[in-house]
Amino acid sequence: MDFPWGDTRRFNSGSRFMRQHFGGRMQRLAIDAGFTCPNRDGTRGTGGCTYCLNTAFNPSYCTPQKSITQQIEDGILFHQKRRGTPYGYLAYFQAFSNTYAPIELLKSKYEEALQHTAIQGIIIATRPDCLYEAVLDYLEELQQRTFVSLEIGMESCRDATLRRIRRGHNLTCAVEAIERCASHHLPVGTHLIFGLPGETPEHWLDDIALLNALPLHHIKFHQLQIFKNTLIEKEFQEHPEAFHRLTPEQYVHFMADYLERLRPDIIVDRLAGEVPPKYLSVTNWHHLKYEDIVKQVENELERRNSWQGKCFTPPYNLEEK
Repeated sequence: MDFPWGDTRRFNSGSRFMRQHFGGRMQRLAIDAGFTCPNRDGTRGTGGCTYCLNTAFNPSYCTPQKSITQQIEDGILFHQKRRGTPYGYLAYFQAFSNTYAPIELLKSKYEEALQHTAIQGIIIATRPDCLYEAVLDYLEELQQRTFVSLEIGMESCRDATLRRIRRGHNLTCAVEAIERCASHHLPVGTHLIFGLPGETPEHWLDDIALLNALPLHHIKFHQLQIFKNTLIEKEFQEHPEAFHRLTPEQYVHFMADYLERLRPDIIVDRLAGEVPPKYLSVTNWHHLKYEDIVKQVENELERRNSWQGKCFTPPYNLEEK
């Protein structure tokens, strides 16, 4: 059975989109361009978000002490040893907020990556409060000659949670940023974290209506991972009752429920997070691999004879809220 996105997988996977768009498997090469965030440099706060530990997600080759070109070269070797040679590579500006700098500096960083002959496009991760018109105008022009995609960290759809985790922006800011990217014809996605303090699976399922109403091209999901020496580790130690942490079995069933309600054209780049165990303060995932979770979610959807969007209902009008 082929589903609305054109293959037999039961969710609209990012790997499927990349193969269709480029003609083969694409590998992201993470880049740390040396940027910071407004809630680290004192503009909105210091210390960053309570859960954040960027080093947990950065591959070993990825460090701002190296040039972007060198990070690309090292990244190619790093991934070839693990997964072989892909069809092509994308420069993934991942660490911190990658539009939080003057436009000329951003251009120089992006263009250095794009000058590498192996790179066929860029993916830029950033915050919703770090997208000004000059950078959106530039990226709109840039995508006329290369692939450009934006990832905006929303993390939660609830203002109370955003304050609690010290994001430094509210939901309205995130919604407006996504809409502004779409108005510039840029493929825009978002990140969500399941398990933040004060939230429950019922909250997350309720929030789908909002996400379905946004002009999202893609989305990433992560279970909350509590890293050592973070503020959220301290909060968890003091108030564990505030955290609704799902076991892997519960997470699989929850993700199946979630995908059934998610708009079918939204591309799902990730279903869960995975970091080296050495960074984790607490875990109930028994060091499961990401591929194991994906397979189990697909098996659960197959058991239900279900798929992404099977229970989707047309979204509400954001202007009425």
